[in-house]
Amino acid sequence: MRRIGVSGPLLRAPVNLKSLKIFCDIVSRRSFSKAAADNGISQSGASQVVGQLENRLGVQLIERSKRPLVPTREGQVFYDGCRKIIASYDALEDAVRTLHDEVAGRVRVAAIYSVGLHHMSRYVQEFMSRHPKANVRLEYLHPDRVLESVEQGQADIGIVSYPRSTRTVEAEPWREEPIVLACAPTNPFAGRVQMSLGELHGQRMVGFDSDLVIRHELDRAIAAHNAEPNVVMEFDNIETIKRAVEIDAGLALLPEPTVGRELAAGTLCTVRLADDELVRPLGIIRARGKPLAPTVDRFIELLRGHAHDVDAAPATDVAHA
Repeated sequence: MRRIGVSGPLLRAPVNLKSLKIFCDIVSRRSFSKAAADNGISQSGASQVVGQLENRLGVQLIERSKRPLVPTREGQVFYDGCRKIIASYDALEDAVRTLHDEVAGRVRVAAIYSVGLHHMSRYVQEFMSRHPKANVRLEYLHPDRVLESVEQGQADIGIVSYPRSTRTVEAEPWREEPIVLACAPTNPFAGRVQMSLGELHGQRMVGFDSDLVIRHELDRAIAAHNAEPNVVMEFDNIETIKRAVEIDAGLALLPEPTVGRELAAGTLCTVRLADDELVRPLGIIRARGKPLAPTVDRFIELLRGHAHDVDAAPATDVAHA
């Protein structure tokens, strides 16, 4: 009796979503070890997942000889498709869970540090109180990493300053924060109620790093008043700037809500700008063309409802601009 052999696709084990997610995390994180940690598996386990996918497809997906890791041409195509599959399934899960107007599911938020722990934690708590079956994961990142996290599907939305739409993300305005002059209590400006940007000419200033958008915007505003301050220090985060201003190393222009803690403690003073209303805009970004799950939409609605909050709450320990 002749025996019929079974080979090829019929013997292949089914691919599960977990494997696709691990592969996507390896590509987006450019690291087997980081992706493995994100998914609670060993590095060898993450490597085996990619090996199984490569055996199934008959192509190499990851260029292992390069550091950091990069996908091959076939790997990039597979990665783009897998991201869409995972996003669609996540949206489907949330849609099913939110039937009968019940809000459930996951919201992943990436935010710049200087939005403030107080503000964002309060919004998350309010949302969870309204929707106990929802789950919000909030992560604070450098501005570049917030954008990257949204682009790569690691976050559903991002909170950034000076938001702008690009080929990969859509941005919407959220709130505006007044810019004030911050100075040490011993500085001559400390007793002032308001001042002109023109008065900064020749003054010692502690500024943001020159590659940050907020630095460009502040420099433009100061130059419009024919002023040229002496920038003695530059930092990439608000907390370090505040520490330098506290010891009177110089003056700084900062978003008003980020100095609430120091004002309350008496370690900093602020002076309002008289010439015009200089503000730092904050916005919400999302991946372009990607549908948001109903739970994410509900969270965005809550943020919109708080767009006009003006209380100057304490900022976090490392406040990137």
